[in-house]
Amino acid sequence: MPPGGGGPMKDCEYSQISTHSSSPMESPHKKKKIAARRKWEVFPGRNKFFCNGRIMMARQTGVFYLTLVLILVTSGLFFAFDCPYLAVKITPAIPVVGGILFFFVMGTLLRTSFSDPGVLPRATPDEAADLERQIDIANGTSSGGYRPPPRTKEVIINGQTVKLKYCFTCKIFRPPRASHCSLCDNCVERFDHHCPWVGNCVGKRNYRFFYMFILSLSFLTVFIFAFVTTHVILRSQQTGFLNALKDSPASVLEAVVCFFSVWSIVGLSGFHTYLISSNQTTNEDIKGSWSNKRGKENYNPYSYGNIFTNCCVALCGPISPSLIDRRGYIQPDTPQPAAPSNGMAAYGATQSQSDMAAATPLLQSEPSLTSDELHLPGKPGLGTPCASLTLGQPTPPSSMPNLTAEAALTDILPLKDEHAGHQFLTPEEAPSPPRMLAGSPLAHSRTMHVLGLASQDSLHEDSVRGLVKLSSV
Repeated sequence: MPPGGGGPMKDCEYSQISTHSSSPMESPHKKKKIAARRKWEVFPGRNKFFCNGRIMMARQTGVFYLTLVLILVTSGLFFAFDCPYLAVKITPAIPVVGGILFFFVMGTLLRTSFSDPGVLPRATPDEAADLERQIDIANGTSSGGYRPPPRTKEVIINGQTVKLKYCFTCKIFRPPRASHCSLCDNCVERFDHHCPWVGNCVGKRNYRFFYMFILSLSFLTVFIFAFVTTHVILRSQQTGFLNALKDSPASVLEAVVCFFSVWSIVGLSGFHTYLISSNQTTNEDIKGSWSNKRGKENYNPYSYGNIFTNCCVALCGPISPSLIDRRGYIQPDTPQPAAPSNGMAAYGATQSQSDMAAATPLLQSEPSLTSDELHLPGKPGLGTPCASLTLGQPTPPSSMPNLTAEAALTDILPLKDEHAGHQFLTPEEAPSPPRMLAGSPLAHSRTMHVLGLASQDSLHEDSVRGLVKLSSV
């Protein structure tokens, strides 16, 4: 191969190399797009989410599935084995009424189990730190000193003093009637109780659906038990009691399940009817918050004094929106740079910006002052980083001129005797660099201290006059 034979190959190989600029100006456009995450994916509580955050449940859902199985199996057996006989012998309205009750029960159950019960959002780190600071100031303690155990605030509601407790997990003062659920690890507004049968907490946003569920389930249980018994009695009149049991074993299973379930379900419905009529929660009733045993003045401030009004407020009032926005997107933290008070203070924060601006070809497109033109007698010229200063260009950001003004001032203005002390230049010694326009942006932005030597001379003359006056006195 001839000595110069590798030239074309080398040129070919070199031309294949990517020469795309990797300057800091283009680096932000090369960042990979990160897929936005929804808030339910990083939710701090112990909950499970389905259907992209649309369904929210507690983590322990085993008993909920048992509830579903009992309702579906019992109702399915009733519609399959009892309704055909009853529709012929009595009336076709029986399966219709049973179907309406069944769908109402399932709808209210799923609405209670799959919805947000009223979870309160936790405080952000900044909000928590500010609240801790307020608590420390109110208690007269420093941030590192002793902290009193239970922290409370007192508010007046309808003339009754109500204490707001501080939640150490959520870092908030819980609103009135709110409580922290230990199973879901959330503060719930108007917390009633955690119900494992529905697999969720029962609070402000789903209490009415819970009450409708247990009330409709009571009617469905009584309905199935009554007509299953009717079916067995009608069959026993024709073929005998034992033969009736043998002919419809499913009816026996339905009767047993309904018999042992109806007492607890009907009792629970009656208890919550009492709570709704008095505008109380299960949590308040168990703790005896408004019990008359505590004193005559310990009345319920949330009751409207009328059973009908209390029921209308609990069952017909507007449903408040969810406060956690579980399907919203997480906003990335974008720090907003604050305007620096001077260039030297923000040097560390804006060093990359100044390097990026220095790398742009815009500052080198017009005639510039070089180190030779700014050379002063007895002092070397400007260094390499500051060798190019543009005339007539717009003023760069506030961080750049301050970075170069100090360096230019110290390099361009030499002192007469650096070891003798602070002295000022006389007008004769002041440099007059060529091509420096007084009205140019550069004169105002970068060399204000260099060209404005008259102010320094006047300051020097004032100081001399002051010394003369003092000496004459």
